Amino acid sequence: MFAQLRDVPLTKGHGTQNDFLLLTDPHGALELDGATVSALCDRNAGLGADGLIRAVRSAELTGVAGAEEAVAQGAEWFMDYRNADGSLAEMCGNGIRVFLAYLEQTGLLTTAEGEPVAIGTRGGVRTVWRTGARYTVDMGPWQVPGGADAVARGFDVAVQVAGLEGTRAGLRVAMPNPHTVVALPDLEELAAADLGPLVETDPVAPHGTNVELAVPLGDTTIDGEPAGVVRMRVQERGVGETRSCGTGTCAVAVALHAWGGAQAPRLWQVQVPGGEVLVRLEEGRALLTGPAQLVADIMLR
Repeated sequence: MFAQLRDVPLTKGHGTQNDFLLLTDPHGALELDGATVSALCDRNAGLGADGLIRAVRSAELTGVAGAEEAVAQGAEWFMDYRNADGSLAEMCGNGIRVFLAYLEQTGLLTTAEGEPVAIGTRGGVRTVWRTGARYTVDMGPWQVPGGADAVARGFDVAVQVAGLEGTRAGLRVAMPNPHTVVALPDLEELAAADLGPLVETDPVAPHGTNVELAVPLGDTTIDGEPAGVVRMRVQERGVGETRSCGTGTCAVAVALHAWGGAQAPRLWQVQVPGGEVLVRLEEGRALLTGPAQLVADIMLR
């Protein structure tokens, strides 16, 4: 199954323990089907990862969502991202930070600290820059699919999670990946939730949805600026529960700000099982800041 990937160097990396396999295919010559990606990402029979990222030059892609926009905006590299089950994903906030670190380490790109780099994705062009060991991504605009009515009610989806009693209220947020955010009252309920079985939503999301369970933990101050603190767990579509989800942390910040109204913080310290990131909400856009680490280079037999 891995014959076409023999002699193709792979790299393992993670952002707050949301882990990925990365490879370079500058001319888009590899045909990675879902079965191959799923086998590679299998944690028992493969290498193990939450997803696979292929680095392709944007100009080499035809018929791929976001590629034409990437070329028009001068994004040399395109992040072709697949979930662990082989399905395509629009964007990945942790993955794109790791992607820039990978481009830098492999010599595909040379950047100065703080220099913005445009990266193509299926969800549109995203800008990433490095400050020390941390990377910031302009995640672009978010949407609340249920509109003003959903924001006013505070929810637009009924959610059932194994391990939790009853039906919970969820708010859909597009980052552009589909997300459903559920607020829980305390850390005990967060720990009790079983994110192994698929979380059920009503209405059912036509293309699946990530589900975030969030517990607000009060306020803090970061570099003199007021900020909110929240802890979350996430079930990613096509993967299952993961240690972190970049777009999910942004979706949680958006939902908390919607629930809190104009006085709610615009800066959020988001705690995930794999670490911590910062999310800043600015005029309809989200900025995500967090680490990116490359841990191993791999060659398949």
